[in-house]
Amino acid sequence: MTPEQVADFCRTLPGAVESIKWSSNRVFSIAENKMFAILGVGNKGKGELAFKVDDDLFLGFTDRPGIHPAPYLARARWVTMTPPYPMAADELRAVLTRSHQLVALRLPKYRQAAFRIRSEA
Repeated sequence: MTPEQVADFCRTLPGAVESIKWSSNRVFSIAENKMFAILGVGNKGKGELAFKVDDDLFLGFTDRPGIHPAPYLARARWVTMTPPYPMAADELRAVLTRSHQLVALRLPKYRQAAFRIRSEA
């Protein structure tokens, strides 16, 4: 997937909103300010992608070539990668969907209903 295809997919997730933050980063969030993906992280801003992963999968992701702990967000279990992304399109869509779910599951129950979230944990 290209960075633009990633952005197009992120915008299709329930309640997702895109905004520009920190001068050049495309941030995808839900519930006004809960980020689940960022495009353009890092110094180069050339399509680097960061997203949240499950706590128990974080080390497994960062052991894969081309995937690293996200600067400033690694403690919250975010990873980053640069294009060409080291994942097939289907896998990338699945991890972005899961990132969206992980963020939505931290919302109050009454807010979760708006995002059609089902716990898979």
